[in-house]
Amino acid sequence: MSFINTQLQRFCQDFTIEDDEEEEQTDDEELKFCGVCGDLAKGYHFNALTCEGCKGFFRRAIKRSSPLQCPFLNKCIITKNNRRSCQACRFRKCQAIGMRKEMVMSEEEVQKRRIKIRKRRLRDTLMQLSAQQEKMIEELLTAHRKTFDFSHFKDFRPMDKTIASPIDLDQFVNEAYDPLHSHSMDLCAPAGVTSYDACLFFPSSSPSPSFFYFDEDQTERRRTVFTALPHFSDLGTYMIHDIIRFSKSLQAFRSLTIEDQITLLKGAMFEIMQLRLNMVFNAKTSIWECGPNSYYKDDVMRAGFQSVLVEPVWKFHHTLRNLGLQEEEYVLIQGISLFSPDRSGVQQHRLIDQQHESLALVLKTYIDSKRSGPEKHLLYPRVLSCLTELRTMTEEYSKQVLQIQDIQPDDISPLIKEVISKDT
Repeated sequence: MSFINTQLQRFCQDFTIEDDEEEEQTDDEELKFCGVCGDLAKGYHFNALTCEGCKGFFRRAIKRSSPLQCPFLNKCIITKNNRRSCQACRFRKCQAIGMRKEMVMSEEEVQKRRIKIRKRRLRDTLMQLSAQQEKMIEELLTAHRKTFDFSHFKDFRPMDKTIASPIDLDQFVNEAYDPLHSHSMDLCAPAGVTSYDACLFFPSSSPSPSFFYFDEDQTERRRTVFTALPHFSDLGTYMIHDIIRFSKSLQAFRSLTIEDQITLLKGAMFEIMQLRLNMVFNAKTSIWECGPNSYYKDDVMRAGFQSVLVEPVWKFHHTLRNLGLQEEEYVLIQGISLFSPDRSGVQQHRLIDQQHESLALVLKTYIDSKRSGPEKHLLYPRVLSCLTELRTMTEEYSKQVLQIQDIQPDDISPLIKEVISKDT
């Protein structure tokens, strides 16, 4: 508030009212001369090209109650040097070149215009990013750039584009899904420490081959239904690790309790993953270009995900990518998703809600101050609409991962299991 008050105070101190009448400035650099006295003309006033002096004289003459009279023969030649010697002839010259008295604003109209100018200047002042808001954007950008690079995605199980046999697919399709099935998980962590806690406490550690839980000494491979699942499991685990490091780089996130940090991460993980993938999505080819690796919609389905999820996600990526968002807008949306106060189980609701509102305001202010064009005012609500749509897919994502886990439990990493689990 102190910053806004300072801005408003400076705005009020520096405020000077513009000319009462609209002016149409000449576009070219060629010198123009007043049609009344021959002085340099600044633009068109009251329908004629005149100087500032004749503009003001015409306005005053129109509002004058007593008539003007020439002391000579009503044939005075008006020049820059003698234009004050005969008001009557000067006024007649104004009318002769086309100046129109009906274009002179009344006092009431002048007051309305002054109010309009004040509102416009106030709006322009509030649309500028504050130093604190600029700092928030810079923190998000720095954290994002340090944790978003698919060129470091290595030591993964290769993408298998083989299509499962019809017998395997029929067995999966015809098998009834039991929602009460027990999804046991071995988190491969010391007693009392979850895989989430390990990443939260050691955010700077880089993933190693063992991070993806792939046993290279395995000699006997069982029959695989979802041929692309091992690779996508490694990719998802890699992205989760980076998103945790991104979140831990933010001061507001680190200030929360470890319980709320885990709750927010689990709630926002799928959304932030999709937002990051959208940054590398090619809307023309419908391909996710993740560094040296490229992925198609069919690859996602070969990992076991069904069309009831894949189709809305695919549509979401096209919609959001076609908005032409800038990197700053993407990181702000990630922050808004991360600091969502309505995640089930959050304890520091007020602090999270304040950060959420601050980030939303920064995003709107950034769009208002940096964007231009007729669709500028529609961008912010469209972004929020995409984020709301994305949130509705999270539950279906978790449901399908659990179904995939029932078919190929060994190919889902413990960290992914931790993300979709309901336990906090």
